[in-house]
Amino acid sequence: MFYHLLYPLSQYFFVFNVTRYITFRGGCAFVISFFMVILLRRFFLNKLKKLKITEHIDMYGHVHLESLHGVKKGTPTMGGLLIIFSVFISTLLCARLDNYFIWLILFVMAALGSLGLADDYLKIRRSKGLSRTKKLIWQGIIGFILGIFLVAIKDFPTTLNFPFFKNLVAELGPFYIFWTILMILSASNAVNFTDGLDGLAIGALIINFLILGVLSYVVGNINFADYLLIPYIKGAGELTVVCLALIGAGLGFLWFNSYPAELFMGDVGALALGGMMGAIALFIKKEFLLFVSGGLFVLEAMSVILQILSVKLRKKKLFKAAPLHHHFQIIGWDEPKIIIRFWIITIMCVVVALLTLKVR
Repeated sequence: MFYHLLYPLSQYFFVFNVTRYITFRGGCAFVISFFMVILLRRFFLNKLKKLKITEHIDMYGHVHLESLHGVKKGTPTMGGLLIIFSVFISTLLCARLDNYFIWLILFVMAALGSLGLADDYLKIRRSKGLSRTKKLIWQGIIGFILGIFLVAIKDFPTTLNFPFFKNLVAELGPFYIFWTILMILSASNAVNFTDGLDGLAIGALIINFLILGVLSYVVGNINFADYLLIPYIKGAGELTVVCLALIGAGLGFLWFNSYPAELFMGDVGALALGGMMGAIALFIKKEFLLFVSGGLFVLEAMSVILQILSVKLRKKKLFKAAPLHHHFQIIGWDEPKIIIRFWIITIMCVVVALLTLKVR
């Protein structure tokens, strides 16, 4: 909105020329979203407490984990709504609204956020959220709608680009819809699995959105894209504004979500932010790179899948508990130590992902 209102005035006042720069508008989005979360936090917390929207601790009968997390009972949840609201407003203010990537990412955020909101609400009101099957179906529908839009866009390449190989490209055509569904399902659920300790998921998300913001800027700049031998995606640079808005809101939320948390993100935040991470990777053709930079989310999701398979096939657990962070809790690691060490793992994964850009 700033761009559309202020940039035309640059012919009269040169200072407004800065609104055409993605970096400037991204910086504004970062600041606006951060301070929106900080300033609205108290009002939001009071509303959640008044409506009794608080966390119910359910560790599926695992007595040790329930004792470790018992002190968290009654902590307000659905804090993801505050993140979503802040990102939505700052994006509308700072991004170019004639860019279709902006509207697609806002659609993903709103759709998955609504799904998470319904799940959180049911958990609070009847102590049981949506079934796993229903959530997967709705996530699949959202991914299907997004895939339809991407395939229908004339200039958007429906290809897969592989790390380490500059000429290895797979054209999927209409089958790109199914790839989109898979990315939305895997990214949103992986973040949801990771969101189990105070600040763990949002910290890892901030780190990943930082690299996605950098990559969006590079992919959307034809000179940088040519230099790094990666596909140039027209208009993708505008996603940098969204990434910086997410980082700002995430940092503001982490201020209160860090151990011991005053506010939890809930499924409304985990599903929405995870889905946005997967969608941005799709838009900039860096899906496989996300599997590297988001290595922590992959580990957490795989620990759940392997645990389920082990119990069904071997009749015994592979881990003491899943997702993986609960396994380390049971063997005696303190929660803050797990969180910091998992953030370090995320930083290492991001560095490795960046290194792959020049290894071809």
